[in-house]
Amino acid sequence: MRCVIARFPFELTKNGVLETMKGIKPEPVTGESVVIGRREYPAKQVGAVITRQDRRDFTAHEVVRAMTKLGFTCRAARSETTPPDAGLSPVQQASALLGTSTAL
Repeated sequence: MRCVIARFPFELTKNGVLETMKGIKPEPVTGESVVIGRREYPAKQVGAVITRQDRRDFTAHEVVRAMTKLGFTCRAARSETTPPDAGLSPVQQASALLGTSTAL
């Protein structure tokens, strides 16, 4: 299937991506990710391996779009923040989100 990543056309197949990523150790996932086999890879790592381009040349969204078209499961960036406690005042909630304490 023809996919365009960083303005360059690539002929990618699901089996080709599986073969290319075989033996590649996944980096820690911090943003968008692609599930290949039983492993979850950062989208930028997948893009760099399959296109042999520098990670600065393409976006994670371009890789996710291409991998989705090929039938891979893609996941959006995970939110690391937890919602503030509902019993706090607005000032206390803002302070909690900023990581500071308030002395009221």
